Amino acid sequence: MLYKFKSKNAGDVIMLEVNGRKVLEVIGKDAGPTGIILAAQMPAAVKALQDAIALEESHDENHDENVVQGDSPGLRQRAMPFIDMLQRNHKAGTDVTWGV
Repeated sequence: MLYKFKSKNAGDVIMLEVNGRKVLEVIGKDAGPTGIILAAQMPAAVKALQDAIALEESHDENHDENVVQGDSPGLRQRAMPFIDMLQRNHKAGTDVTWGV
């Protein structure tokens, strides 16, 4: 299953279910099949994502040197297009919706 985030002021952002759920959980939204992020909610959503990215990266910096880290993208790589979408739409005063 995929999450497809849509808006008037940015291209669609498509995420695999696990990544879409993670992003929605971080911003405090129910990861249901459809939803909306109002323009007024976007600054808090961006802040929550940035805080989660910083936390994840601080954990990565403190990892055991003997443990091989995976090559999979972290939250930063997965969330940056979504953060950009939120920032563009907040500036324009438009909402972001999603569906699966």
